[in-house]
Amino acid sequence: MFSHFDKIFFEGIRAGMSNQSPQVKAFQDQIRSQLPSCNSIVEATDRIRASLEAIIGGALADDQLQALEEAKRLVAEGLKPIEELQKHSILEPHPKWYMGSGAHSKNWFALRTYIADTKGWGEDTAEKINQSSDEVVSLLADPRNEKFQYRGLVVGYVQSGKTANMTAVIAKAIDEGYNMVVVLAGLTNKLRQQTQRRMEADLVARYPIDWFKWTSSDDDGDFKIPANQSFANPGSGLVQLCVLKKNVSPLNHFIKTLERTPPAALRQLKVLLIDDECDSASVNAASRELDMTAINERIRVIIKKLPAVTYVGYTATPFANVLINPYPDLGENLDDLYPRNFITALERPDGYFGAEQLFGRDPIDADDVQPDEEGLDMIRTVPDDDLPFLQPPSRAEKDAFHPQMTPSLEDSVLYFIASCAARLSRGHTGKHMTMLVHTSVYMILHDRVSALIEGWLDLNAEDLSTASGDIGVRLRDVWESESGRLPASITPEHPVPFEELQPYIETVLRKVETPVENGFSENRIDYESGAKIYIVVGGTVLARGLTLEGLMVSYFLRTTSQYDTLLQMGRWFGYRHGYEDLPRIWMTTELKRSFRNLAAVEAEIRADIREFTHRDVTPMAFAVRIRSVPGMAITAANKMRHAQVCDISYSGQHVQTIRFDHKSTDVIDGNWSAATELLSSAHNLKTAHATDQRLLYTNLPVSLIRRFLQTYSVHESHRELSANLLLKYIDEMSEQLKFWNVGFFQPRGGVESEKSLGMVGSVGMNNRAMIDDDRADVADIKALMSKRDVLFDCAKQVQSEKSDDWAALKRKRQEVTGPVPLLLLYAIDRNSEPKRGYKTRTDLEAAGDLIGFGIVFPGSEEGAGGYVSVRLEAPSGDELESLDEEVDARQEAGDAV
Repeated sequence: MFSHFDKIFFEGIRAGMSNQSPQVKAFQDQIRSQLPSCNSIVEATDRIRASLEAIIGGALADDQLQALEEAKRLVAEGLKPIEELQKHSILEPHPKWYMGSGAHSKNWFALRTYIADTKGWGEDTAEKINQSSDEVVSLLADPRNEKFQYRGLVVGYVQSGKTANMTAVIAKAIDEGYNMVVVLAGLTNKLRQQTQRRMEADLVARYPIDWFKWTSSDDDGDFKIPANQSFANPGSGLVQLCVLKKNVSPLNHFIKTLERTPPAALRQLKVLLIDDECDSASVNAASRELDMTAINERIRVIIKKLPAVTYVGYTATPFANVLINPYPDLGENLDDLYPRNFITALERPDGYFGAEQLFGRDPIDADDVQPDEEGLDMIRTVPDDDLPFLQPPSRAEKDAFHPQMTPSLEDSVLYFIASCAARLSRGHTGKHMTMLVHTSVYMILHDRVSALIEGWLDLNAEDLSTASGDIGVRLRDVWESESGRLPASITPEHPVPFEELQPYIETVLRKVETPVENGFSENRIDYESGAKIYIVVGGTVLARGLTLEGLMVSYFLRTTSQYDTLLQMGRWFGYRHGYEDLPRIWMTTELKRSFRNLAAVEAEIRADIREFTHRDVTPMAFAVRIRSVPGMAITAANKMRHAQVCDISYSGQHVQTIRFDHKSTDVIDGNWSAATELLSSAHNLKTAHATDQRLLYTNLPVSLIRRFLQTYSVHESHRELSANLLLKYIDEMSEQLKFWNVGFFQPRGGVESEKSLGMVGSVGMNNRAMIDDDRADVADIKALMSKRDVLFDCAKQVQSEKSDDWAALKRKRQEVTGPVPLLLLYAIDRNSEPKRGYKTRTDLEAAGDLIGFGIVFPGSEEGAGGYVSVRLEAPSGDELESLDEEVDARQEAGDAV
């Protein structure tokens, strides 16, 4: 009845455990493992007690009985039905069928124990995975139904452990009655094998006899038509597993096997189809409405041929998925993969290192930015002067181009060597350590860069090992310059001096390898054969799904103008337990700016989903909006055929100037004059409500606002704040925006301006240091407004409210003021300096004191701003007739889909 593990467990209990928590935890695991074969928790508990007493030859001690009773209570508590599961989802309502795991949930119980104990992730992490996967499972179709076709989307974070949620969802789904799991796992054998191994380790290995695997982790282990030409009638309790590469051949084999499966067997299959990285290859990228790319078409055919299937796409970059046509093509009636049944966003896991940690977030108080709002000082700039030595001038010249070691590449390699030594000094022997070098898409250059780095290391090995010569001095200088640059919360209590690293450097140099990972190389990464120290040179394969274990340093020059491609290239996102202070990234100023913009876009998408989970809106009625960034494309153009630009409204938005022409005296003087004219005119028309920090004029005519916006010069990168767009919207909403409130914010203790603002006089100025991104022509201050400024024109008791949710604050303001727009002015000290210790900022050094403005527009945010979203209206009768004619014409020509 009990396994060898159980006997070891009993012996541990008999010996007596000094700490009761592990004892209770062990009892909980045993109760859960026994539950599926028992009628109740009481029966499972009694069985464990009887077996244990039989082994020890007597009654359990009182403390052991108490631990067993506590374990029983905790298990029972965890099995109570959960009333509210769908807290982070936009969904098509359907009957509630799943209320959390139950006594029958043997696969989940086994996986939970494996996660918490064998993997060592701990009970807290296991519980969070439990909660997030419960929500996803509740959104699936009920497998007890004979027929269903559901489509959903799970939005995670790049390198955030989406697979852990995925495996938990699979375990719970098969506990509930799904009997076939199909995982679409990347475009390469490497990714498919990686996923296959994960499925086998996390799921199959728990109860091997309950699984039938149609695929394996062998090089040729992808799906093939079986000998009997069809899928078998699922036996009771047997689960079939297929892990397929997103490639035409295995997908065709799968379709042919479905077609040859007897209808009676097909009707018995309850299929959970998981599409990992579902924005890659799965989305239809054909150029015409009635065309389909090969992989997209085959996935759609598979779904159509299965009577009972739930399709769940997982991605961290859903830009293409939410722009899919939600209506079926008329020719073949193949629904596309739009997530019409649900869209859910996973919460950011604790300890996750992502875009927000690197680039920060909007501060609650822009005058007192906190370290966790600012972003970490981990990005180093690759000078433009280095690029000609690392990238060929053109594609035609790539074969003749030979890269060179540049100072920035040398610094990054030196820092990686020192970081590996630091980890070894911390006892991280047996752990993987990796550096990524991604300079070009051309495979011929991957081999050359790898050889270049390997040769440079060999040439300098002796001086690096002994810290002698110029290169040894640089190694020390690089390490010391990088020490102490991060907040104390993630920095070791005592920085590691270079002298403590030096004994480990020879070991690092002896173990370091320079593999190439581009899908075709032979010298590839292999984390299965012991701890590795890698400097991995690679291409596109590194930008999608492939995990680089122990990644600490990235040297990244690859450029792309697409949101999804760029974010997926962020292989540095993830978890860095025990070395949170060590990651560094070398990239160009332009790439840094693009990533910062995309961090804001990504946060907005999640905020959109979060905001609409509380409303009665379905995925077919709510289009996820994606902000457009000048100079960038959201995804490939052929994936955006159903997108529509909806920058038609500022309703419910707040906008603010954060980038300035800070060296142009003409612009600076002109903007100061514009603010002077506005405030002087307001002063002549209205009596100001004044406090020590605030100057407020209420119910001013819109004509004053129009004149200010016409004369104020906005930096060219602020497309959404251009006078043309703002004035067009104000004119279109002239009845609602007739009267405005205008405020001027002065911080306590701010430096007094030398110039006056007309009749207002000299004013207190704000300190806003600029982001240090090596661009001389623009000052990016990241944030002008504090979140509390949204309540500027509200009563004092309302102003004291604290929240980190812009939308909630704007709703609160509108409750108090009604639908009145608010224009806020800020004077910025030309000599603004960073707060002490904020190394991501630098002195503003403007040619004069600046004027910035923010506007809070009344109304709802839905449909507002410069965004792109999918068109969700069903086709009209005329459109349907036109498409029918096209189908007929193409069929006659023999060119139908």
